[in-house]
Amino acid sequence: MHVPDGFIDAPVSAATAVVAAGAVAVSLRGARRELDDKAAPLAGLVAAFVFAVQMLNFPVAAGTSGHLLGGALAAILVGPYTGVLCISVVLLMQGVLFADGGLTALGVNVSVMGVVTTVVAYAVFRALVKLLPRGRTSLTAASFAAALVSVPAAAAAFTLIYAVGGTTDVPTGKVFTAMVGVHTLIGLGEAAITALTVSAVAAVRPDLVHAARDVFRPLELRTAPATSPRRDGDQPERRGPAVPDGLAEGGHRRSGSDGPGAVAADSVGAADAEPAGPQAHPAPRSARRLWVAGVAVALVCAGGVSYYASTSPDGLEKVAHDKGIDSKAEEHAAKDSPLADYQVKDVADERISGGLAGVIGVGATLAAGTAVFVVVRRRGAASSAGSA
Repeated sequence: MHVPDGFIDAPVSAATAVVAAGAVAVSLRGARRELDDKAAPLAGLVAAFVFAVQMLNFPVAAGTSGHLLGGALAAILVGPYTGVLCISVVLLMQGVLFADGGLTALGVNVSVMGVVTTVVAYAVFRALVKLLPRGRTSLTAASFAAALVSVPAAAAAFTLIYAVGGTTDVPTGKVFTAMVGVHTLIGLGEAAITALTVSAVAAVRPDLVHAARDVFRPLELRTAPATSPRRDGDQPERRGPAVPDGLAEGGHRRSGSDGPGAVAADSVGAADAEPAGPQAHPAPRSARRLWVAGVAVALVCAGGVSYYASTSPDGLEKVAHDKGIDSKAEEHAAKDSPLADYQVKDVADERISGGLAGVIGVGATLAAGTAVFVVVRRRGAASSAGSA
């Protein structure tokens, strides 16, 4: 749904740029509260992953394809404010390096693909996790629904912008029907990708799913009572290993009301059997391993799988061509970029050229995103320290 130059007139494009800049400014402040030392590198990874998966267009109807927008995935994994920043970084990289999405339309794209998808998806997800039973099945269902709703919502937002500042005279009703219809189908693909990714992260490190941190109960420690030698008539003295107040093994919080008799459990399945001795829930897998695995998947998707992506026009391109919205489209200002159209200039082999472009894009997005989020995290930490 990358809007090119020429679809929206200059005044409305400028107005959406102001809206997008304001949303990014608000998100920079909000992300300070969302990001911690674990989430900052993950946010950079999310941006790179979204970039990679957006290269994988999938067929949705005859002659039409779709791709991940990513707002729902980013909002659920790293929070709504950080999610807006993730998608904004992706769109900036795509527009400047790959001539994908107009530069004058960058405000439109950030507003539609970044702000609308993220806000709508996060609101739907949070509403559902409060209503559904706790557990990973509900987490998957909420992720699916949030992503599904976010895509036609973005299509409706584009239609609204077109109604105000469109450069052609196509009736708004026709644009709305066509855009929402095809993007509902695209939303099914978005929902599947989002639900699978969120479920995979939750299975390994549920504490890294920002929007669902309260879905999983904090891990707790329970120790079996140990009795000391006693004389007849004395009450047995219960002992257990010393544990810092409020913390279980591995640094996990435990309820302050729990004594030394609670067992490690999460929301998916608590242990009911009394343990024979001191036990604790296994320590979560390293976030570094998750980061490395995520980078590897992104590189494989962008560098190899993207070659097999559908070559049909995406939803917006198809609707624009069929309805005549693209009659005043303009050439991209970065059309002569060495990476334009996701091909490395002067590399003759199309497969190698596209794969190299994808790998470069993942690396550039990962570097830019991580740098932004590390700086935001440090400023947030400095602000907290200064106000303490």
